[in-house]
Amino acid sequence: MMKTIYHISRLLLGITFVFSGFVKGQDPLGTMFKIEDYLIAYGWDWALPFALVLAILLCTAEFTIGAGLILNYQTKLMHWSVLLFMLFFTAITFYDALYNTIADCGCFGDAIKLTNWQTFYKNIVLLALVALLFYSSHKANMPSHRRTTLFIVTAIVFAGFSIWSYVHLPVIDFLPWKKGNTISSLNPQSSEYFVKYRNKTTGEEKEFPANNFPYNDSVWMSQWEFVNSRTVNHSSSIDYHLMITDTAGNDVSAYYLNYPDFLFIATIYNLQSAPDKALKKLSRFIENAELEGYTCIILTSALPEDIDNFAQKYSISAQIFNADDIILKMMVRANPGLMLIKNGIVIDKWNVKSLPDYPRIAKKYLNLTDS
Repeated sequence: MMKTIYHISRLLLGITFVFSGFVKGQDPLGTMFKIEDYLIAYGWDWALPFALVLAILLCTAEFTIGAGLILNYQTKLMHWSVLLFMLFFTAITFYDALYNTIADCGCFGDAIKLTNWQTFYKNIVLLALVALLFYSSHKANMPSHRRTTLFIVTAIVFAGFSIWSYVHLPVIDFLPWKKGNTISSLNPQSSEYFVKYRNKTTGEEKEFPANNFPYNDSVWMSQWEFVNSRTVNHSSSIDYHLMITDTAGNDVSAYYLNYPDFLFIATIYNLQSAPDKALKKLSRFIENAELEGYTCIILTSALPEDIDNFAQKYSISAQIFNADDIILKMMVRANPGLMLIKNGIVIDKWNVKSLPDYPRIAKKYLNLTDS
């Protein structure tokens, strides 16, 4: 009986940890975003530069602990590892559930969304399995199977896989902007759109409805500069709305999200942290695409002066628009990223760091004829 309880507890915990580690590890950038949210919420901004490394280490640790449980490797080490792991994260999720510091803990990445209380209750169940694991292994005196080489190889391979996913894109895209989806359908009708402007002299900031601010007043526009835009979704679903605005704050989303021809959309959620090499590569790609008559636009959340400096430095001829950085992070898990759409449907997307040369993409996609 104790052997049965032991093996059931071990396998359930192992499978849960492997699944959780995999869905987060194959999307290390998304896990990094979640870790950054936690670091900011707890006032540990000094650790933000280490968020990506922490994401890869966390996912690798979670995956290998799960693999160790499934392999029944080094039982004492694995049992204490899973116990400490669960105690730490149960405490965090309990605090989150009480004070709602983070809306979604991201314990299963974007594969499964849980509320903070659901996450806490899930962790209580897992802690109960850990207790059964300790109790049954002690009573049944379960032996440890040594598979050291396989365990070490598993850890190394998974860490390498997570790094590969960072350089490219997640193997499985759980977000609504995945290949084959119609992005224009992601825009809910029950939403309000706002733009914020800053007075260039006083620094005062004001927010206006996107369709009701003095953009036709040239004097006013010369005195105020665009800061950002935001969307308020009044539906109960998660807001995936992409609002594309020009420098005057005009919403041009409908035009581009339903563009009838091939359209390249480059996403740069943070201009300051985007690698110089990748931005040069993106600039060359856009130049080649535009030479053949294809439309390219760039979406970023940067301020107007940063956009101007970027366009001049990299000789960008494509139009550059503003969009919310959270949505840009969802569209392509890269900075910068590139998406190809047609008639509002996502044809494909790439991390610019590993972007193929333009001729290869043109040969594969742009010579397609309408079906």
